[in-house]
Amino acid sequence: MSTKLFIGSLAYAVTDDSLAEFFAQVGTVESAKVIIDRDTGRSKGFGFVEMADEEGAKAAIDQLNGKELEGRALVVNEARPQAPRDNRSFGGNR
Repeated sequence: MSTKLFIGSLAYAVTDDSLAEFFAQVGTVESAKVIIDRDTGRSKGFGFVEMADEEGAKAAIDQLNGKELEGRALVVNEARPQAPRDNRSFGGNR
C-alpha cells in the first residue's frame, strides 16, 4: 500500500518531475505533485510525494528530511489527512 508524504520548504524552481526524480533515489515513487497557487501560477513551496510502499516512505523521511534540493533544506513528513472544511457560500444571502 502506498504512503503519502508531505514535502515542505520547496524552492520555487522545483517541478513535479524533479521532485519525483529526487525521491526515486530512496524508493519507488508513484506520484509527485508540487502545489501551485492558482492566482499566480507559482509554487506554494510545498508538495506531496506518494511512495509505493511503507519502506520507501520511511527511507525518504529518514534520508531526505533536511537534505537540500535546489538550495533549500526539505522538510519531509508523513502526510496527515486533509481536515474537513466548512461549507462556504460565495454567493449573496441565502
